[in-house]
Amino acid sequence: MIKHIILWTLKEQFTPNEKQQIKQGIKDGLEGLAGQIPGLLSIHVYTEGLDTSTADLMLDSSFESTEALKAYAKHPAHLNVAEQMVRPYTALRSCLDFELQEGTSL
Repeated sequence: MIKHIILWTLKEQFTPNEKQQIKQGIKDGLEGLAGQIPGLLSIHVYTEGLDTSTADLMLDSSFESTEALKAYAKHPAHLNVAEQMVRPYTALRSCLDFELQEGTSL
């Protein structure tokens, strides 16, 4: 299984209320991809980090294979969410992709 983890920091220009609305929109958009993209096993967006956090939200997704992750990256439904709901509002993106070995838990 392939894990695809993204951390985003929102642009500073938004008010706290706007940031909450943006985070909810990103969560709804990305989690709405479940069942639409072959090889996407799970997708969750976490928006309520602790005060010690240095990012505003996190995507935690799982894929059957690296090929499935590559297909997701180019899938029109994913690209639409990225272009409409994520990229216009984010200032910083960090990504970690890794293979989770069988029998390993997070």
